[in-house]
Amino acid sequence: MNDTAPASPASPASPADALRFAFGTLTVLPVRVTRWDRPAARGGMLCAPVAGLVVGLCAAALGGLLLLFGGGPLLAAVGSAVVPAVLTRGLHLDGLADTADGLGSGKPAEEALAIMKRSDIGPFGVVTLLFALLAQVAALSGLYAAGWAAGAVGTVVMAVTARAALTLASRAGVPAARPEGLGAAVAGSVPVPAAAGGAAVVVVGCAAAGAGVGGPYGALHAGLAAVLGLAGGELLLRHCRRRFGGVTGDVFGALAEGAGLTALVLLTLG
Repeated sequence: MNDTAPASPASPASPADALRFAFGTLTVLPVRVTRWDRPAARGGMLCAPVAGLVVGLCAAALGGLLLLFGGGPLLAAVGSAVVPAVLTRGLHLDGLADTADGLGSGKPAEEALAIMKRSDIGPFGVVTLLFALLAQVAALSGLYAAGWAAGAVGTVVMAVTARAALTLASRAGVPAARPEGLGAAVAGSVPVPAAAGGAAVVVVGCAAAGAGVGGPYGALHAGLAAVLGLAGGELLLRHCRRRFGGVTGDVFGALAEGAGLTALVLLTLG
């Protein structure tokens, strides 16, 4: 995240403020976050799928270039998996690993949260990262084998579904597990109707992308993959709330990776 500038918490956030918050907190793109308050957090988390769209398009572009120059589906898949990790500085993957360590420890909430704050990665985190990345590359490789368009749609659906899961996790009623950090800044900031509406827009957008590749069946397939990806994220969110008492920045990272991977894997089925 980049520089921040204070603003009146009572003043509404502009669309530019919301986009700066989304890109400044969820990517490493050189965007200056000009506001760090609840209105900006609300707008930023509603705009999270927009940041995901940009990340997904960049990942699909690299995958397409590798295919164009004869790299093959597997190399294209690796390239498309690398781009999101680079553009997020690996924060979502780190959150996935830390959350796996916290959940796998079996400790009470306070001790599990302390494990998640450590700088090292434990065995649960390593195994989870390994299989998550293997599954991501395998699924993307299968899609790229069917052509660049199928791989590109899979990459974009994965990215926007991942960020839509963050919008849903930021809805009112979802508490923060800690009083500090990104989780505390955005937890409960998005009204439930707005979060549901944002998720619906993402599902419709994924269906439209799928229709461009596979017609009506492609639309149904991609839309359903996005819905079930978000459902998978909700199941993980419920489990983390029960175990930790709320959300943290690490939990947000795990939700993004889990929802995006679920949607991607489902796209390869059928």
